[in-house]
Amino acid sequence: MDIKQLRYFRTVAEERQVTKAAKKLHMAQPPLSQQIKLIEEELDLKLFDRHGRKLELTSAGEVLYQKAGQILNELEETLVEVKETNEGITGTLQIGSNKSCFSSLTGPLNQLRQQYPQLTYQLREGDTYFLAECIRRREIEMAVVRLPFERDEFEMIPLSPEPYVLVTPAYWEVFSAGTVEVEVEDLKGIPLMLLHRISGMGQFELVVDECRKHGFDPNVICECPDPTMLLSLVANGMGASIVPRSTLEAFSFSNIKSYEFRNADIEAKAVIIWHKDRYLTKASRRLLRLFELNETDL
Repeated sequence: MDIKQLRYFRTVAEERQVTKAAKKLHMAQPPLSQQIKLIEEELDLKLFDRHGRKLELTSAGEVLYQKAGQILNELEETLVEVKETNEGITGTLQIGSNKSCFSSLTGPLNQLRQQYPQLTYQLREGDTYFLAECIRRREIEMAVVRLPFERDEFEMIPLSPEPYVLVTPAYWEVFSAGTVEVEVEDLKGIPLMLLHRISGMGQFELVVDECRKHGFDPNVICECPDPTMLLSLVANGMGASIVPRSTLEAFSFSNIKSYEFRNADIEAKAVIIWHKDRYLTKASRRLLRLFELNETDL
């Protein structure tokens, strides 16, 4: 069994049809079927069960699928590492970011672009859960995300914390004229629209727990993982929101007002994360260094 056969097998398993897999691999169907048959003969095991027109992995097939994925990923990382021993910083940097902390990425990316103009970039946006999954699937190398975050599989560099701000429609007269700071208790009864991850604990839980510490449950009318959608709803008068200060500054919305909190014990904390067991390209390591330098200068 060789690397090419493992790739063939993985593609058939993912497409669940030899015909579709052959098309994806740009080869004819009979040779691909023959390769799968050769693997099964070598292992003396059945790797697929047929259900109608679909192929399903057997228990043995599931094991081979997982192990083959690990082998192919390690081979790809090894080839990248070997090639980079005698090359400069080139290629494509694959990185993700929460929209709520993307502003912390723009400076280091711009610095990297100026230093290494031959680099290209693939950017992925999503909440913390989604981006962690992208790193696990090797779709990106690293990501800038908000805490809290389960860090067992990941290394991380903390970025400077920042305050949360309350954002309301500009025409609301909830607070007296000239008010620039509010108390957490002032949120009682206000319809709130909060950032909420697709999965896991995040900023939503931080805000709700902070309100409860001050003796009340917030009136949450909307939950959403995208801060620009929430700010757009605020601008249209649907309710108020609570976002990190840099998020508000990064996007231009009219018809809104913002207030600092005087007595909130929570801060918006961001980190840059990468998988602890994966090889990082030279470009990624250089970007991490720029983050470290920028944090030192603050």
